[in-house]
Amino acid sequence: MSDAVVVGAGPNGLVAANLLVDAGWDVVLLEANDAVGGAVRSSRDVDPAFVHDTFSSFYPLAAVSPTIRGLRLDEYGLEWSNAPSPVGNPLSTGGWALVHPEPAYTAAALDALHPGDGQAWLDLYGDWERVGPAVIDALLSPFPPVRAGLGVLRELLGARGFKRLQVLLGPVQWVGNRRFAGEAAKMLMATNSQHADIAPNAPGSGLMGWLLVMIAQQHGYPVPRGGAGELSRALADRFAARGGKTVCQARVDRIIIRGGRAVAVRTDDGTQYGARRAILADVSAPALYRELIAEEDLPRHVDQRLKAFRWDPGTIKVDWALNAPIPWRDKPELTPGTAHLADSVPDLRRWSKQLADGWIPDRPFLLMGQMTAADPSRSPAGTESAWAYTHVPQQVRGDAGGDLTGRWDDAEAEAMADRIEARVEQFAPGFAEHITARRILSPVELERRDANLVGGAVNGGTSGLRQELFLRPMPGLGRAETAIKSLYLASASAHPGGGVHGACGSNAARAALFHAG
Repeated sequence: MSDAVVVGAGPNGLVAANLLVDAGWDVVLLEANDAVGGAVRSSRDVDPAFVHDTFSSFYPLAAVSPTIRGLRLDEYGLEWSNAPSPVGNPLSTGGWALVHPEPAYTAAALDALHPGDGQAWLDLYGDWERVGPAVIDALLSPFPPVRAGLGVLRELLGARGFKRLQVLLGPVQWVGNRRFAGEAAKMLMATNSQHADIAPNAPGSGLMGWLLVMIAQQHGYPVPRGGAGELSRALADRFAARGGKTVCQARVDRIIIRGGRAVAVRTDDGTQYGARRAILADVSAPALYRELIAEEDLPRHVDQRLKAFRWDPGTIKVDWALNAPIPWRDKPELTPGTAHLADSVPDLRRWSKQLADGWIPDRPFLLMGQMTAADPSRSPAGTESAWAYTHVPQQVRGDAGGDLTGRWDDAEAEAMADRIEARVEQFAPGFAEHITARRILSPVELERRDANLVGGAVNGGTSGLRQELFLRPMPGLGRAETAIKSLYLASASAHPGGGVHGACGSNAARAALFHAG
């Protein structure tokens, strides 16, 4: 019997376990896989000389997360590394839109492409310096964020308050058109917004684009030196050093509820782990309510509300070992760790609509990583550890570029990987000639490796306004607390959602500590 059992050792589960053990609780952390990390892992599966991150790679939200910073993971060997440029877009008209390490240099580069956009960038960054910390505090706090919300409100009452409100609420396409005249700055905003599944012409996309591109400008897009798994290792080592116990290959198949209170969990081998104070679940909301809780223990209203839950789109990811850097058609002034590939903002909008309509896109928007550029330890000198991913519909109606059905068997995964490579070739002719090995992670394979990535969904549920704030993961349950006493949702299905920021785990731990008195 322990004070708390944490189910799932992804980043949120690891954060929650650390915070509870810091409070003096006796904590057991159970992980179904053979190692901790969830979607924050790395390996040498593609080529023994290369490190490839299995799922996520760049962690801008970790750079600004009070929770991650407060854990002082540098004391457990975690080092961060940044590429010469955090993020950029090769432009179909030639050249690049790049975020430089210094705002003045980014502004100068944008101004050279279109006069006036440089000052507009500095104005946007000035807004970020003033209101950004309060926005981050509000986004990463439990809902409702009363104190942080008041901080944001104060900044919206100033002379530039209305313009700031436009950024926070408007669609990124509209914000870009209002703020900038040239394509480069608009593309930086729009493509960064697509780290969440919000269409460029939908409310909320402006906030996401502004948030990520401004974090890139101030902090970069950092990566753990040596691989994403180093972040998980540091969290696990910290937990163990403080007396926490981790059990891997312990798949939980039932949360035991007595008298309306969660009191224990049972693993698939029949072992029970009792919890005196709390159980925290770093699993998806559907898995928690429909798989781990017996039907007779689940309040009827929860089952009804869960019908409104929607997943974010699926993902297909390709990892490459390259014998040379990516041969970009136009060599960027600084090598970006993250590159976004789209022809234009209208092209991005077209791609987003195809997804929303259930069609596999014919010209996929790509998020790419040049990992050796960001961290030279990832592969031998003169080579590149690279990846790209794109989204596909959860429910496929058809294929805009061929005859794929969405089965995502080996043949379909290979065909989609070829389509992704063809898209890269558009911006980097000769790319395929440098591939010495590749790995394809289809939506089916992503879910097989991490059960939380259902159908390849990487954000724990859609980030659209229909499922955010007090609506996440479902109406009326917009906090870490669940309808069952002592049971807390600690995954990305809970507010504030996807991204490696630890807030979902932190919010669950804080709620458990509060209710335990």
